[in-house]
Amino acid sequence: MSLSKIKHIVLVLSGKGGVGKSSVTTQLALSLSLAGHSVGVLDVDLTGPSIPRMFAIEDAKVTQAPGGWLPITVHEADPTSGLGSLRVMSLGFLLPGRGDAVVWRGPKKTAMVRQFLSDVFWEELDYLLIDTPPGTSDEHISLAETLLQKARPDQVAGAVIVTTPQAVATADVRKELNFCTKTGIRILGVVENMCGFVCPNCSECTNIFGSGGGEVMADDFNVKFLGRVPIDQQFIVLVETGKRPRYPEGTVINGQDISAAAKEAEAEEAKRDTAQLVLKYKDCSLAPIFKTITADVVSAVEQRGA
Repeated sequence: MSLSKIKHIVLVLSGKGGVGKSSVTTQLALSLSLAGHSVGVLDVDLTGPSIPRMFAIEDAKVTQAPGGWLPITVHEADPTSGLGSLRVMSLGFLLPGRGDAVVWRGPKKTAMVRQFLSDVFWEELDYLLIDTPPGTSDEHISLAETLLQKARPDQVAGAVIVTTPQAVATADVRKELNFCTKTGIRILGVVENMCGFVCPNCSECTNIFGSGGGEVMADDFNVKFLGRVPIDQQFIVLVETGKRPRYPEGTVINGQDISAAAKEAEAEEAKRDTAQLVLKYKDCSLAPIFKTITADVVSAVEQRGA
């Protein structure tokens, strides 16, 4: 079975579109890999598969093996540096073009989700992150039902819920928390995304969408609040162009000066910009934030298994 070599399955959910689930999934995957874990990412957002673009591997082609697919390798493990392997699978790899629309009714979506969970040949993985579409409809129901049928009882570790601070977002995301309760999916915690904006021209981080809505929601449902993640234009540039993040002197995020790494980078810019995405990400302002979030997620998963 496709899931047999996977230790832990973590879903990334939100009842609201546009809150940055794929961004959170990508950074969780990179952070887990940097922590030495072998990671897989399964993109089941069938009508908006953005994971290939997030990892800058849109041109990759899936290899068909007898009875299924081989996932795309983002990078291999490097035991000398403590880096874990990272592999991904998405419908985006199977479409002829990046702008092609997927116009499918519910039954075909359901069949595709089930096929992804049974016909992708993952190697030994510590974590499989599943990036989901917004809402609580066909894909989510199929995902929950299939995991209950095919996964081991201890294999589905739980879900990371993503929201933005505004009340209009948390109102929809609360429905996702209720969905988890009804389907028996454990909630590992809530991430409040887009909480602040890191200015690329000065050292300010401004709460343009407010702050605190995700934490209040987490308290209301008595689940762990994992942290706040600001919008960082440098992360967008990294994903879109591969350019290593660099910040003005004095830029402080969560009490940490992140401009020092940029100064050191200037001397070896050409060499460093040929590095892997995961290594460039270490210089991003969001990397230390997700390091903490990832550590909390791993701790919650391991406590459950203990």
